[in-house]
Amino acid sequence: MDTEGTGGERETPARRRGQGELEAQVLSVLGEATEPVTAAWVLERLGSGLSYSTVITILTRLHAKQAVTRTGPKRPVLWQPVANEAGLAALRMRRLLDKQSDRDAVLAGFVSVLSADDEELLRSLLAESGPAGGPGDPASGPGAAPTDRPEG
Repeated sequence: MDTEGTGGERETPARRRGQGELEAQVLSVLGEATEPVTAAWVLERLGSGLSYSTVITILTRLHAKQAVTRTGPKRPVLWQPVANEAGLAALRMRRLLDKQSDRDAVLAGFVSVLSADDEELLRSLLAESGPAGGPGDPASGPGAAPTDRPEG
């Protein structure tokens, strides 16, 4: 296969994105929107030579991960972020934890590999959340900031 362009220069092969990189880009673009938007709107702002079907696939995956919401069956479908990039990472961590039979061991192992600064940050965040912030607390959802939590 000839890799030379018509001008004799070598074409650079397309760089393969890292796992989750495209999802993060789509979430970032959605985060710029002031209202729910179409996949075409997202595609236009990504500007990276992606196909419409690729954007739909990524949005659908993000929807399955509960990182975005979509309107009902009416057209056009509108998309809106629920979680930012940090919220998406938190969802992934939660799903991994949910798959484990020994949650105590997993959480203990996680804490044991944190840096001292990260451990202190985690302690601070847990103290801020108080008795709320458990799995049934909607304020503890992906992307929720401590200031989003109800008083009480």
